[in-house]
Amino acid sequence: MSNVAPAMDFVPAELPALNVLVAAPRGFCAGVDRAIHIVELALERWGAPVFVRHEIVHNKFVVDSLKAKGAIFVEELDEVPDGVPVVFSAHGVPKAVPAKAEERGLTYVDATCPLVSKVHRQAERLVAGGCHILFIGHQGHPEVIGTFGQVPEGAMTLIETLEDAAAVQPPNSGKLGFLTQTTLSVDDTSDMVAELKRRFPAIEGPRGDDICYATSNRQAAVKAMAPRCDLVLVIGAANSSNSQRLREVAEREGARSWLIQRAAEIDWAWFEGVTTVGLTAGASAPEVLVQEVLAAMNERFAVTTENITTAVEEVVFKLPRSLTA
Repeated sequence: MSNVAPAMDFVPAELPALNVLVAAPRGFCAGVDRAIHIVELALERWGAPVFVRHEIVHNKFVVDSLKAKGAIFVEELDEVPDGVPVVFSAHGVPKAVPAKAEERGLTYVDATCPLVSKVHRQAERLVAGGCHILFIGHQGHPEVIGTFGQVPEGAMTLIETLEDAAAVQPPNSGKLGFLTQTTLSVDDTSDMVAELKRRFPAIEGPRGDDICYATSNRQAAVKAMAPRCDLVLVIGAANSSNSQRLREVAEREGARSWLIQRAAEIDWAWFEGVTTVGLTAGASAPEVLVQEVLAAMNERFAVTTENITTAVEEVVFKLPRSLTA
């Protein structure tokens, strides 16, 4: 009689069930898509290297992909050698930057998002009309620096919080305007604008605010999704304003939320006791990273996915003529 146990087919342990709600819209907006395409077209036209002042968009995966194609990223124009082309990032730059590029004879392409450029023009008009501008935004963000750089020094005051809006004492309260960064929290900005209008009823500005369609749409999708979730993952960089706002929106709707750059940053301990996860991506995060996270979940769970669609985006921005002629 044999002491060897009979062979048995291996039956893997059953994977725990996980419902994944995937937000739409998510990921790249038209301005980001345009900016990345501008760098790629510049490389095709002039060959490597093409210098880019500041990260073209706030996403390491995107920046590293463009570096591999021959883009070199710098923080200041002084770092760009003579005789090479340079691209300005989607966030916009102060007027002094293209002026300096022209002074040096550099070939440059401005990849500023058209919706940011719209805010720049609004700032110029308000100041030309004698207004002091109260600008709602985040100190040090490239978009804020670029917008402040469109008007003379002292023509704008930064408002970062509702407390700022309630306490600000502008130098010319009789002639005021307001503008906002394009990537802010819709709810927070609405509260600050309302406070400024309460205090300064004659203040001039856009009909609502300058928050871009993509920021608003992505936040709306998270608001629709997060109340059903135990956990929400936002794919985006720590220095991405719109991504950080998505994480905050999810938390306000009652879901624990984490910002990750890609699947490798997931701490699977976050999933303990979780049955429903929400997944979205900031406007500078490519869809490939969303699929990477879904693939990682599928390795560990029996995943059921559901799309939460709150808007369909069909916006496309024209490319600069210098790259398409």
